Amino acid sequence: MNWTQLDWPALDRLRDGFLHGGAAAGPYWKTTSALASYDLTYGERIAWKWDAVLQELRLRNWRPPSGAVLDWGCGSGAAARRVIGHFGAETFTELLLWDHEPLAVEFAQKAAQKAFPDLRTSAVTPGFLTGGDAPGLVVVSHVLNELSAPALAELRALLGRAQAVLWVESGIRETSRKLSAEREHLRESFQVAAPCTHAGSCPVLAPENERHWCHFFAPVPGEIFANPDWVKFGQRAGIDLRSLPYCFLALDRRGAGAATGLSRVIGRPEHFKPYARLLSCDASGLAELTIPKRTAPSLFKELDRAKGPLVYRWQRQGAEITGGKRLG
Repeated sequence: MNWTQLDWPALDRLRDGFLHGGAAAGPYWKTTSALASYDLTYGERIAWKWDAVLQELRLRNWRPPSGAVLDWGCGSGAAARRVIGHFGAETFTELLLWDHEPLAVEFAQKAAQKAFPDLRTSAVTPGFLTGGDAPGLVVVSHVLNELSAPALAELRALLGRAQAVLWVESGIRETSRKLSAEREHLRESFQVAAPCTHAGSCPVLAPENERHWCHFFAPVPGEIFANPDWVKFGQRAGIDLRSLPYCFLALDRRGAGAATGLSRVIGRPEHFKPYARLLSCDASGLAELTIPKRTAPSLFKELDRAKGPLVYRWQRQGAEITGGKRLG
């Protein structure tokens, strides 16, 4: 697949389904050209979100358990390929793939075999999902807005058998708050490795924080803005290439969980002439904090330019940040 061969009718149909709930009506991977077109465009944008997540996991010194990795609801397989590429194919014994559409599994398997020829890849049956050996790592990407209640219950049961879970979703409010609710179910069995800096209940779900949601923004490769194919794609698809919001969970049965004393910036800091304002999450809950430019000029500038995960150890006086050190 290349840019001149994009199957625009399929891309338009897929985007409309993802935006308006039509994707939940049933299988939507109808042709190989639809999968290939998606993988080159929307799938690549999702892969950039995974890059941001994997960068944060590197900063937190997290690595997956040994064994098989299962890409659940694999689609074109972009998420699993990013995870395997980041940690190295030698980390895993096998890539397992499942999707409600066999055509997607076939596409993802061929793409993985091309990228990692020495890694065994297999399609799994529905029976594997409900019993049998537990996978070491389960990868889940952009599925929450498609799942019925029974399907979500089946996914929870599967995750309950895994050693670790990496789950990435879009950064819109509704989906993010759903993922926060899943965190509450899963933290009974797992340590929360990221993005949280604490193991307590999610403060976003507290009644007083109804207007907030846990989301971040992935850096977009700068070279795409000089690439006429990406520019034309953004214009044709009607999307802002600069903005790539996401939310995620990294869960693990091993270890002691998140380091203490750290805070995670939610969303983007807002900069005004005399100060910056941000939403910070840590063990004490959500807090709207300010950074006076005069008090902490270097930190003020850093937050305006920083790319990647904003995980800090703050120095504070009440709701005012007087200093801080960024993780990594």
